[in-house]
Amino acid sequence: MKNTISQRVADFLKNYPPFNFLHPKDLEKLSEQISIVYKDKDAVIFAENDQTHDSFYVVHKGAVALKKSTKNTVLDMCDEGDIFGLRPLLAQENYIMEAVAHEESILYAIPIAVFKPYALENRNVGNFLIESYASNTRNPYSDIHKDKLYGDDDLLNENRHSSNDSFDLAPIKYSKKIVTCSPSTTVKEVARIMNKKKVGAILIVDEMLPIGILTDKDLRNKIVTGDFPITTTAETIMTKPVITYPKKMTVTEAQMAMMKSSISHLCLTKDGTVNTKAVGILSKHDVMVALGNNPAVLIKALKRAKKTKEIKPIRNRIMQLLQGYLDQNIPMTLIAKIITELNEACTTRVIEICLEKMSSPPPVKFAWLALGSQGRGEQMLHTDQDNAIVYENVNEVFRDETRIYFLKFAALVNKGLFDIGYDYCPAEMMASNPKWCMSLDEWKSQVHHWITNPGKNEVLLSFIFFDYSRTYGDAEIVSQLSDSIFENVKANPIFYMHLVSGALQSPSPTGFFRQFLVEQDGANKDNFDIKRRALMPLTDAARVLILSHSVKSISNTAERFEKLAELEPNNRELYLSCSYSFKALLKFRTKQGLLHHDSGQFIALESLSKMEKIKLKRTFKTIKELQELISVRFNISNLV
Repeated sequence: MKNTISQRVADFLKNYPPFNFLHPKDLEKLSEQISIVYKDKDAVIFAENDQTHDSFYVVHKGAVALKKSTKNTVLDMCDEGDIFGLRPLLAQENYIMEAVAHEESILYAIPIAVFKPYALENRNVGNFLIESYASNTRNPYSDIHKDKLYGDDDLLNENRHSSNDSFDLAPIKYSKKIVTCSPSTTVKEVARIMNKKKVGAILIVDEMLPIGILTDKDLRNKIVTGDFPITTTAETIMTKPVITYPKKMTVTEAQMAMMKSSISHLCLTKDGTVNTKAVGILSKHDVMVALGNNPAVLIKALKRAKKTKEIKPIRNRIMQLLQGYLDQNIPMTLIAKIITELNEACTTRVIEICLEKMSSPPPVKFAWLALGSQGRGEQMLHTDQDNAIVYENVNEVFRDETRIYFLKFAALVNKGLFDIGYDYCPAEMMASNPKWCMSLDEWKSQVHHWITNPGKNEVLLSFIFFDYSRTYGDAEIVSQLSDSIFENVKANPIFYMHLVSGALQSPSPTGFFRQFLVEQDGANKDNFDIKRRALMPLTDAARVLILSHSVKSISNTAERFEKLAELEPNNRELYLSCSYSFKALLKFRTKQGLLHHDSGQFIALESLSKMEKIKLKRTFKTIKELQELISVRFNISNLV
C-alpha cells in the first residue's frame, strides 16, 4: 500500500529544483524519509551559531526569514519551494545566520545522510545546491565555495576561457539521423537508399558498430567508372577502417580532421572509437555551414559589402551566431566581446559606405562614438541607436560648413544603421542631431556644463555620454575629450553625489517578501523590467565608482567591476559578485529577447520556471549592498 503522505510530498517537490532533476522513483524513495515540521509565526528553526541539524529544509507553506541576529536584518526570505539550511550538507560549521518563521509555516525536513548520495551522483542536483548555498553568503563564485560537491559549469567556462580563445572551439552541430546498411548490401541497393534518404554518405555497420563508410564520391569513382559492377557488396568498396571521433567535436577539430585525412564525412561515436555505437554523421557541408557563421567569415563578408542593404542579412547571421553561442553555453564574457566586435564592424562598414557617398572627404578629422549599451559593449540585440560625432576644432569662418557636412554625413549613417536593423533613438540621441554632433571644444564646453550644473537631465545625459567608445575615426580627439571629462569631474567632487543620487533612482527588483516588483500600468503592465530594476542599478554604480578612480579606458560594466576588485581589494568579493550578476542578467535578457524577438527588457513572469525565477533572484542580492556602499562612500544622505 502506498504511503499517501510521502506521495503528496513527492508530488510537491517534483515541481521545484533540485528535486525535479531526480528520477521519479528516487524522489518517491526520498520522500518516504522526509519529516514534516510545523512552525508558528516567529518560531526559530535554527539560531546563529547553533550546531547544524541533520536535515536541510524546504518551505511547503508559509515563509521563513533568514537573519543575522546581531543586526536583526532580514538577509533573505524563503517562500514556497525554496530551500534553506544547506550548511550541514556543504560545510562542517555552525549556522552563520538564523532562520525564523515569518508566518505560520509547514516545512519539509530532508535528511542529509539520505539526500547526499543523490547530490553526488546527479550533477544538476549538486550544481543547484552549491549555487543556493553560495548565494546566501553573497558571491556564488567566491573561492570559499569551490570544490563543494561540484563547481558551476558557467563558472568553469568563464575561468577556463581566456579572451584569446577562438569561437571556432564551439561544438559543431551534426546529423543524428544516421543512414546505415549491412556489409552484404549491394551497391545498387546502397545507391537506392542514399537517393531515397537524400544523403551523401551511408554507414556500414556490423552488430551496430561502424566498420566502414560509402559516399557518393565512392560511387562515382568506383561504380560509374565501370571498375566494379552494381552487384558489388558495400564491404568491397567501402572506405575502412571508418574514421571516428567523439560527438563533442569542435568546429576546428572537425575541419582539421577532414583536411588531415582528405575525407568529406566523419563518423561520430559514443566514445570516439569504432568500439561503440555511432551517434552521428558529420559532413563537410556541416562544417561549412558552421564556418558560415564564424566571426572571421562574417567580418570578411562585411568588408565585401558595397551597399548598406547587403549588411542586413549579415546582421541576421550575427543573431543566429548569438543564439548558437547561448545554446552552447559559451561564457557571456566571450559572447559579449565577439558580438560587440561584429556590431562595431557593421557600423564601421556603414560609415565607410556613407563616406563614399559624400561629395567630398571629411574637412577635418573626426570620430564616431557609440554611446550607452553599445558604447559599453553590452548591446547584444537589435535596439535603438545612441551615437555621436566629435570633430576637430575649426576656424570660425569654416564652422558652419563643417557642421553642415558632418550633420549630412551623420544623417546618412543613421539611415544606414536603421536599414540594417537599428531603430532610431526616440529621444534623438544620434549624431544627426546637432546636439550630438559638435567640435571638440563644443563637446568640452557641453560636458563642463553638465558637470557644473548637475540637474536631473544633465545627470541623465552624463550617464549616457560617459559610456562612449570610439567606433570609427581619430583616437586622439577622443582621448582629449576623455581627459577633459576626468579633469572636470575631479575639479567638481559634488558631481559624484549627483551621479550617485541618479544611480540610486533605479527601482528595486523585489519587494520585502521576495516578490518581483512589476510594472503597474501601461503596455507592459504586470511584466518585470529587467533593464531598469536589475541591470541599470549595476551599470550606474559601476560608472560612478570607476569615474571616482579616474579609469577612462574601461566602459564595460562587468569589466569595470573586475577592475574595481583589483583597485579595492577590501571590496573584492562584492565587486566580483556584481560582475557575475551583471553577466548572468545580461545573458538572461538576451535569451528572452531572442525567444520573443524583442529587446528582452520586459519579462512575463508567468512564462518563467521556478528555476529561472530563483536564478534571477540570486543576482539581486548584490544590488542592495552595492547601493549602500556608494551611498556611504559619497555621503549621499547630505545631498537631500
